[in-house]
Amino acid sequence: MSNSTPSTANGNDSRVYKGDRPPCGPSRVLHVRKVPLEVSEAELVSLGIPFGKVTNLLMLKGKNQAFLEMASEEAAITMVNYYTTATPHVRNQPVYIQYSNHRELKTDNLPNQGRAQAALQAVNAVHSGNMALSGSASASDGPLMPGQSPVLRIIVENLFYPVSLEVLHQIFSKFGTVLKIITFTKNNQFQALLQYADPMNAHHAKVTLDGQNIYNACCTLRVEFSKLTSLNVKYNNDKSRDFTRLDLPSGDSQPTMDPGMTAAFGAPGIISSPYAAGFAPAMGFPQAGLSMQAMPGALGPLTLSGSAVAGRMAIHGMAPPAVHAVLLVSNLNPDTISPNGLFILFGVYGDVHRVKILFNKKENALIQMADATQAQLAMSHLNGQRLHGKVIRVTISKHQTVQLPREGQEDQGLTKDFSGSPLHRFKKPGSKNFQNIFPPSATLHLSNIPPSVTDDVLKDLFAGTGYTVKAFKFFQKDRKMALIQLGSVEEAIQALIDLHNHDLGENHHLRVSFSKSTI
Repeated sequence: MSNSTPSTANGNDSRVYKGDRPPCGPSRVLHVRKVPLEVSEAELVSLGIPFGKVTNLLMLKGKNQAFLEMASEEAAITMVNYYTTATPHVRNQPVYIQYSNHRELKTDNLPNQGRAQAALQAVNAVHSGNMALSGSASASDGPLMPGQSPVLRIIVENLFYPVSLEVLHQIFSKFGTVLKIITFTKNNQFQALLQYADPMNAHHAKVTLDGQNIYNACCTLRVEFSKLTSLNVKYNNDKSRDFTRLDLPSGDSQPTMDPGMTAAFGAPGIISSPYAAGFAPAMGFPQAGLSMQAMPGALGPLTLSGSAVAGRMAIHGMAPPAVHAVLLVSNLNPDTISPNGLFILFGVYGDVHRVKILFNKKENALIQMADATQAQLAMSHLNGQRLHGKVIRVTISKHQTVQLPREGQEDQGLTKDFSGSPLHRFKKPGSKNFQNIFPPSATLHLSNIPPSVTDDVLKDLFAGTGYTVKAFKFFQKDRKMALIQLGSVEEAIQALIDLHNHDLGENHHLRVSFSKSTI
């Protein structure tokens, strides 16, 4: 692509390409800003496909901008309205779409338009259902074109609630007939392969659902095309299903997940959504909801509404599962573990009410959180982390509460009630601590530091307790806060347990949490 701004797009001068223009009235030509450099023509055309035919494309790679021309103004209006509510992401970067003051794109005489025209023909052919699954000439020299496979690969990130095969079926059925689903765990992530009857359904689902949240602010869908063109399902059970073959055996029900995940996900049917037969009707949710009934492609009443996570959406009608607030933690180091240590560590992700280290199996503990959401949060962040040299497993327990020992019963101090602790981080409704929950990391965020305490005092405190201090810096605007980077995530977890609430003098107790930043 040429890096110069072509002023011949429709005869106007180049000032129309400046990013900060007053908004224009509706036009079938759309201006796309903040386009990542490596984006292909096909990916940009795919942004418009769910709303109608894309008739032209002009990319200005040097300016990170592009113009899309839709077949009709109505399609362009639907597209702008939708993307105003749900910021589209290309290559994990947000892009911004507004009306152009061009009425049409004239690109006939421009250099390097061959690829754009090939992408338009290929993607529009897929949309019309004309592209054979085996691929086509226009797609052979570029990346795999959307719609070549009816099979999607789905990864669920931020898995604060279990996501079952039924939930995936419920969501993806809105885009067409789902034939088969296989779920599995790979690289500690819950993943699925899902096969549609028609590749176009897969394309619509990918474009609409990639980056959406199943539940508010969690369970984020990452959707891409699979290299497979069909799935072979041997068993119908809670991990795999062929909806065309009700005669398949259930197998020996051996779970295909690792035991930690299986226990966390519980029995099939743990998700008891009131809308088991489909999505909720597009009700008036408190946030501004967007009903997708007007969208082409028979999306039905899938309602997307803005969530607390910027640029992400929650798919409403999806009720989070009812699960218990008690966690079972196993593979602990029995020589070094204490109720107080578990209270401090799990307290990063919720308010811990009770901790019980099991009397006869001290490598196991039960931890009762304030509610099920906090239990899920703690499980998703701490399962598989190293504590005292051992990889701990965290799952949801079948117990609803942790029992305190009866009076006179020998307990050796293994059960503790922390329900009245002043160290709870989340007791205030709407506390800003809810916005600062991050996975364990080697960099710790320190706060509540008194003015007299220097960086050397804090570095010595951590080094003197046995930790490797790799870097330290105070916040420029607020010296009550600092970041400290230790030798490893395991060291940082242990340091947080040891030094959170450490008395720094002057009536200041150090607050320690995991940081999203590095130094």
